Amino acid sequence: MITLTINGMKVEAEEGETILKVAQRLGIKIPTLCYHPALEPYGACRLCTVEVVKNGRSRLVTSCNFPIRDEIEVYTDSEKVIKTRKLILELLLARCSNVEVIRKLAKEYGIERSRFGEGDETCILCGLCVRVCNEIIGANAISFTNRGTEREVNPPFKIDFGACIGCGACAFVCPTGAIKVEDVMGTRRIERFNVERPMVKCKVCGRYFATAAQVEYLKAKVNPPQEVLEICPECRRNFYATEIIALRHI
Repeated sequence: MITLTINGMKVEAEEGETILKVAQRLGIKIPTLCYHPALEPYGACRLCTVEVVKNGRSRLVTSCNFPIRDEIEVYTDSEKVIKTRKLILELLLARCSNVEVIRKLAKEYGIERSRFGEGDETCILCGLCVRVCNEIIGANAISFTNRGTEREVNPPFKIDFGACIGCGACAFVCPTGAIKVEDVMGTRRIERFNVERPMVKCKVCGRYFATAAQVEYLKAKVNPPQEVLEICPECRRNFYATEIIALRHI
């Protein structure tokens, strides 16, 4: 275990544990937009910036991917940290002026408008959608394309090559609502990536619950029991609950 100081409080952490995880365990609020506990930290949004002091030298680091290896002092709300976060939020607000989560965060730091103007983008390039598609789902259907101000998230060459299985994980982790999934008349649409996938019905209730591509992908990847592939999550819960109750009465 390593002893460190956070906001004047002595705490212990395991070697390699990130500052963000230690702070969260202690109930210390550090804002994040690109962090998800199921994914490798990326440090894209920079909002989780904190001040680290070691051997009398101070520097700003992203707490989500800064591993603790030595005794350090950490300040999550110093003047330097607050000033940096305000600047980051102004830049985000200038890019995504109408995104509610960014407007709310900016307001918490006393920012009503950005001095850098207003933009109507909704994607902050946090990379959560790309990482969940690659690291968790394994479909590798989307990635970052272009550079600088032209940087964006797209399928290769902005063409639907069929790699997307329409699972909707990208929309689930998106912090700004830039990616939306719409199920209409047995078809799932992910408009941002110009993807459409036919859906399958639950064998029990008859409702559409997943795409055919998603079912085939699961079959090939993990080969689950047939009832998992044929029925929706709600009917699946009812099925297993009934099985458990029946077992208890044997």
